[in-house]
Amino acid sequence: ILVPLALEKHLSAIMLMGMVAVVMMFVAGTSPKWLLAGAAAAAVFVVVYITFMGYAGDRVTAWLHPEQDPGDTGYQILQSLYAIGSGGFFGKGLGNSAQKVVIPEAQNDMIFSIICEELGIVGAMIVLLLFVFVLYRLFAIAVNAPDLLGSLITIGIFAHIAIQVILNIAVVLNVIPTTGITLPFVSYGGTSIVFLMAEM
Repeated sequence: ILVPLALEKHLSAIMLMGMVAVVMMFVAGTSPKWLLAGAAAAAVFVVVYITFMGYAGDRVTAWLHPEQDPGDTGYQILQSLYAIGSGGFFGKGLGNSAQKVVIPEAQNDMIFSIICEELGIVGAMIVLLLFVFVLYRLFAIAVNAPDLLGSLITIGIFAHIAIQVILNIAVVLNVIPTTGITLPFVSYGGTSIVFLMAEM
């Protein structure tokens, strides 16, 4: 399944699907040696992918040194960091973001930076707490599921949402290179919302 995604240069989908699969295999009782072998293979794949796919290497460079190319490869992340910094504790007010007109894909990949700018740290923490509550309920459902299949389905949904939230916020904060992962239920998008609501 991941090979066609690699050919489509969709590294973010590969990361997300691979991580969800690993969580589900771990919960299902897969031997740790197989998970470690898979992790080693994934590490080799990422190095090869970044080396031979030019755009992926550019993203790593932009992640490490966005200030070196503020007008091109580092533009999106720098503008995102400006938005987060300008929000302060309570933000500029809902709808009052100045950065949303200059950040590429502000409604998708970088929506969390706009939340930080408009609602501040307080608003961002409320959004995160809402995700924590959803994940807590999913975990409770998985633990109390009547059979292994129900538990694994719920753990897969738990992992999908948790990993997507972590990756999106890590990108916005420039902790990891830009991936193109959306923020569940918050980012604009049709297919994403349809599948997330189907999972719920």
